[in-house]
Amino acid sequence: MTPPVAFSGNPLDRASDKRTDKAWLEGMRSGPRARVLPLWKLQPLLFGPEGQPLRLGFLDGELASGLGDESAIEVFLGAGAGNTAFFARDISSLPDPPAGALANYGHFRDARSATAMLQASESAILAQAKSLIDWHNRHGFCPKCGAPTALADSGYRRICPKCGAEHFPRTDPAVIMLVTRGDLCLLGRTRRFADGYYSTLAGFVEPGETIEEAVAREIMEEAGIRIRGVRYFASQPWPFPSSLMIGCFAEADSGEITVDGNEIVAARWFDHAAVRLLISGASTEVGLPRRDAIAFHLIAHWAENGPWR
Repeated sequence: MTPPVAFSGNPLDRASDKRTDKAWLEGMRSGPRARVLPLWKLQPLLFGPEGQPLRLGFLDGELASGLGDESAIEVFLGAGAGNTAFFARDISSLPDPPAGALANYGHFRDARSATAMLQASESAILAQAKSLIDWHNRHGFCPKCGAPTALADSGYRRICPKCGAEHFPRTDPAVIMLVTRGDLCLLGRTRRFADGYYSTLAGFVEPGETIEEAVAREIMEEAGIRIRGVRYFASQPWPFPSSLMIGCFAEADSGEITVDGNEIVAARWFDHAAVRLLISGASTEVGLPRRDAIAFHLIAHWAENGPWR
């Protein structure tokens, strides 16, 4: 069974059938069980001391209503136990809430570093909240006619009042794959990685392309390797800003590597024993991806279960 990955396992009932029910939403938002997560410049409010396990900083609904200006974007996340309704609110208009009224409640931290200190279920809620708020910040104007758009369906749609176009939050599919060849796996280093860090290959799915075609294309483009098989592993929401990472294994048809020098600046084969040593920490020859990333799960699964079957 595939182990859970960060940003997955959202426990909330998204209640999509209630998003157009204004009376229901207003009743839930004004009720005593409303909870709102403030995000300041896409950084969530967190409860708990620095350096310790944290919790998402959901505030009482009435208290959160006064945060930010009148145009503050607020989205419905879903319903939880005990008829609790969860929302996220963008308070970026405040000059410095970490040092202001919210200083006594918690602290703000960028979502990427906060993830490692949250429970898996809360990281999934954070992914939903951050992706939605980020999408609204990027889509205030209609791409069809340029007019300002208006929020609808409690955050899951924007409507252009001028041309009538409807716009919905997008998720960009990306493939991320571990290339294997017998007892070897291929890891590469991009320009973005610090020296010494290696990971799996990855890339966005292009229009009119299947997952399998995207995997084959990206591997050929980045490492010059043809493959002869693709096997799905697991997926991971990746809210930076709004991707869905589709994890796969790919079986190489040859072992010769030709990196593109643009996206991938170095790549090499690692044998099974070497990867197990890297994961255990017994070897520090190269660095591996963060343990909350699906890239690490691909590598660890292969290390535990052996070559392609």
